[in-house]
Amino acid sequence: MISRRLILRQGRRALSQPFNTQYRAYTRVQTSTRDNAGLEGENEVDAVKQFFERQSAALAASQPSASPTQSNEVDVKDAEDTGDTANYYHLARHQKKSNTQFGSAQDPFYKPRELITNPPKPEDITLELLLASQSHLGHKTSLWNPANSRYIFGIRDGIHIISLEVTAAFLRRAAKLVSAVTEAGGLVLFVGTRAGQDRCVVKAAELSGGCHLFERWTPGGITNGTHILGQCKTKVVDEHEQELPGYQNQLSQRAALKPDLVVCLNPLENYVLLHECALDNIPTIGIIDTDANPAWVTYPIPANDDSLRCVQVIGGVLGRAGEAGKQRRLAAAKEGYLTYQPKQQLKKPTFADLAQEKLHVEADLPPALPPAPTPASHASSDGEHLVQ
Repeated sequence: MISRRLILRQGRRALSQPFNTQYRAYTRVQTSTRDNAGLEGENEVDAVKQFFERQSAALAASQPSASPTQSNEVDVKDAEDTGDTANYYHLARHQKKSNTQFGSAQDPFYKPRELITNPPKPEDITLELLLASQSHLGHKTSLWNPANSRYIFGIRDGIHIISLEVTAAFLRRAAKLVSAVTEAGGLVLFVGTRAGQDRCVVKAAELSGGCHLFERWTPGGITNGTHILGQCKTKVVDEHEQELPGYQNQLSQRAALKPDLVVCLNPLENYVLLHECALDNIPTIGIIDTDANPAWVTYPIPANDDSLRCVQVIGGVLGRAGEAGKQRRLAAAKEGYLTYQPKQQLKKPTFADLAQEKLHVEADLPPALPPAPTPASHASSDGEHLVQ
């Protein structure tokens, strides 16, 4: 009984208000809203039509009028295509030209070709660039080397994250070192033996005026360079990097040249090279991942050595740094100054030496093997360099 009375009471209240008034108010709101939207759409369409008509009239007025004969020929040939096609075409070109300034510019963005043709400079090193290059990604935590704990920022999804601030700081330090070596007339060797690193290595060596290696390192190239690299051609250049003739007799009695600095982009595959550099006191720069030993190189750069983009960025920065040092050295040479201290180890050639070297060049004879190794240097008197 109680439930029946409650239902009847609520039903009377619901039926007390007429339904027509509610529906009438709802329809009135809906129709007014639709009418307003329709009016706005029609106004926009009319505005667009008026704009096109004004543009078409302006373009038609600006174009030179054709002769009656030409207009008649056009009417006869293409009576159906004599509408506003030309005007619409010119209008579209005008709108495209005027709207090019609108929108957002997505710059800089990744272009794989530019890392080789136009490598970044040391001034372009930013955390955003290193992050986009995946320089922060390390290896699994089970493969880490405890000596890299000071370079690790944290752990995410089971892999170590390298601190980008440390990477940027160490990369700037390495760039300053390469720039100082090339400014002093030193020889820099860039090494990268993994797949895809050959173009980056060649470009860095070309910029800095050094040497490159993108194949397997021959063991003994530094410790036993007299017998392995003894047949390589060596020349003497002045402070302007111009070759000087007449020194072949003196160069045949000298040992093979050794690099003043070695930049290794994949130290894990070139441990023999790094060991020979350590035995001969040659400083080295290397990309150290979380699974590598930072003690193998003199100046480590903690970064991801498995990312080709990261390797290209680091190699390009070091190559640009070497180019800057070489340009400073050549600029000082033009002004009559030397940025290095030459050593008294080469004598000026005589006329007999020049004549003998000319005969060897004409006969295309290979250089003689040096009889005994002697201490080698990369500079001589009067600002002369040895280049191999």
